[in-house]
Amino acid sequence: MTTVIQESPQLWGDKRFHTWNYEMREAFGGKVFKVMLDAGFTCPNRDGNIATGGCTFCSARGSGDFAGSRRDDLVTQFNKIRDLQHQKWPEAQYIGYFQAYTNTYAPVEQLREYYEVILQQPGVVGLSIATRPDCLPDDVIEYLAELNERTYLWVEMGLQTVHESTSQLINRAHDTQCYLDAVAKLRKHNIRTCAHIIYGLPGETHEMMLDTGRAVAQMDVQGIKIHLLHLMRKTPMVKQYEAGLLEFLEKDEYVKLIVDTLEFLPPEMIVHRLTGDAPRDLLIGPMWSLKKWEVLNSFDKLLKDRNTWQGKYWKGKATK
Repeated sequence: MTTVIQESPQLWGDKRFHTWNYEMREAFGGKVFKVMLDAGFTCPNRDGNIATGGCTFCSARGSGDFAGSRRDDLVTQFNKIRDLQHQKWPEAQYIGYFQAYTNTYAPVEQLREYYEVILQQPGVVGLSIATRPDCLPDDVIEYLAELNERTYLWVEMGLQTVHESTSQLINRAHDTQCYLDAVAKLRKHNIRTCAHIIYGLPGETHEMMLDTGRAVAQMDVQGIKIHLLHLMRKTPMVKQYEAGLLEFLEKDEYVKLIVDTLEFLPPEMIVHRLTGDAPRDLLIGPMWSLKKWEVLNSFDKLLKDRNTWQGKYWKGKATK
């Protein structure tokens, strides 16, 4: 297939990539923000069911460092986080985001109880559920399919990398095929799926990271989250860092990685985020990531300077 290159940029609002904010405004007519929740789950990669220790990059709060406190019930968490974000967006609607740990790792009856109580909250227009690809048994898939028929639903799954050597190093405890199989199970029911990847993992080169981005571009996923690797205190990765297995990405390299990736993503793929957050008191590095708006503005600047945009070099799905 011949690549057709436009000369004028494709825009989503005032952005050169398909932002989550743009998609929400198109779908719901205004601002929608995620209310981040900790439902008290654990992870099979921590409790010994699949492995122990967890992914080496994962914090003690299961990547839910900005979610509500599990000491509170879900409605209390929801109200606290919602009210905090309402200070910035007083007229917004909400998506309940089950963020911390593995949010399908429980009997389906328990999942139903947790998800439904959030769906009942005023102003909630949908759910986003973060999980692992090895935690989607058939009865959970059936319930998610039911939810998908009556609300706006996303399932977010961490892929992190397509390189099996890296997956083993970070104790991911599943391979890429497991991920692809889970995507197929979700997409059989037209469930929107968001792939999480991390740039800056130990030992990965610029090209290896782009390999992961290219792989996601070819998957039947509707969204992507690209995270900058944050090294946080009290995570297993600290030992890998001390052993010299990890070097932090420089800001300019990360910005280039992001823009390179956007160019080959399909234009319809929704970009949920392009970097991540870590609590200042836990972060070891890279410290430049704390200047989040400066980083986000750097993406926009490089896209403009290169006269490029999401999908500029998109070639379509590979054929077998």
